[in-house]
Amino acid sequence: MSSPESATRPEAEAAGRPLDWWHRSHPTFAALTGFFAGMLFVTAVPGGFVSVLRLMLPYEDAERLFPLIAIGLVVPIAMLARRKTRRFGIFMAIGMVLTALVVLGVASLVLYFMVRQDA
Repeated sequence: MSSPESATRPEAEAAGRPLDWWHRSHPTFAALTGFFAGMLFVTAVPGGFVSVLRLMLPYEDAERLFPLIAIGLVVPIAMLARRKTRRFGIFMAIGMVLTALVVLGVASLVLYFMVRQDA
């Protein structure tokens, strides 16, 4: 029994197109991957950084060194500066900003309801 993927493979090869054409030229590929990379950058990078710091150093030193995570902002800024990665970098920045806004909005609502419930 043949899979649907193997059924389309001869058609794509016969047309002379490689199967990974959408990685290079599909208009939404850079947008989607950039946006989700920005989301991951805002959530996973600081969490991973603080966990590594906490494993290697005492709590006070890890707390003092946490602001060094701002060095990680060099990556999206460098992507925005280079022409080849600018589209990806723009959508990565959009993903970072929107994720930060959602996290701050939800945190402020939770804090508001907790304070209101306590009063």
